[in-house]
Amino acid sequence: MLYHSTRMPLVPCCAQLKLRFTNKIAGSRSTPLALAVFICFCSLSAAAQQPIVVQPGAPGKPTRTLPSNTRAKLLPTSAKDVEFMQGMIMHHAQAVEMTALIVSRTENEALSRLGARISQSQSDEMKFMTRWLEARSQPVSMPMQDMSGMDHAHGAEMSSHHLMPGMLTPKQMDALKKAKGAEFDRLFLTGMIQHHGGALVMVKDLFDTAGAGQDAEVFGFATDVDSGQRAEIKIMQTMLGENP
Repeated sequence: MLYHSTRMPLVPCCAQLKLRFTNKIAGSRSTPLALAVFICFCSLSAAAQQPIVVQPGAPGKPTRTLPSNTRAKLLPTSAKDVEFMQGMIMHHAQAVEMTALIVSRTENEALSRLGARISQSQSDEMKFMTRWLEARSQPVSMPMQDMSGMDHAHGAEMSSHHLMPGMLTPKQMDALKKAKGAEFDRLFLTGMIQHHGGALVMVKDLFDTAGAGQDAEVFGFATDVDSGQRAEIKIMQTMLGENP
C-alpha cells in the first residue's frame, strides 16, 4: 500500500519571491547573483510541493520513499470477488424492485420507512459495486447461462433466481405485485426476510472460498452487508409479530 503526503513549504512561493526580487534586481549591481538566488528559491519551492510516496515495509522492515510519480496498483482480482459483486448487484436489483411496490400497495408507514431505507442503501451499494467492477475492467453483469429451450422472456430471470440465493421466484414476485394492504405487508416482509437471508448465504460463501474476500473494499462491503441485513431481518421479524 502506498501513502501520499506533501512536504510543508520551506520558503514563500515563487509568485511572492518574483515581486520581491524583481525590485532588488532592477537596482542591483550584482544582478547575476540576485538572479541565481531567485532561481534557487523557486527551485526549492517547487521541490517542496512534490508529494512524498511512502511504501510501508514488512513487519520489522523500514519504510521506503518512492519517486513522486509512483502510482498505486490494484492487487490481482479474485474471480470469486468478481462473481460476488456481479451476483450481489443482481440480488440488490430485485430488492429495489420490491420496495418500489410499497407506495401503491400499502399505507403502512413503518413499512414505507423500512422500504425507503432498503431502497436507498441498496441503490447506493449497487453504484459502489459497479464502480468496483469497472475499475478492474470486469463486466457488471454475470455471464448468461445456456438458456436454450427456455422461454426467452423469462430465461434471464429464471437463471438469476437459480444463481442467487434467497431471491423471490417469478411466482412470488407476481403474488407480491397483486397483493394489497395487510396481505402485501405480510408477503413483502416474509419475502424480504427470505431475500436478506440469501444475501447472508452469499457473504458466507464468499468468505468460505480460499483467497476470496481479501480485497479491502470487498471485505468491508461484505461485512457491512452481513451486519446490516441481519439487523433488518430482526426489524422485519418484529414487524411480522406485530402484524401477523
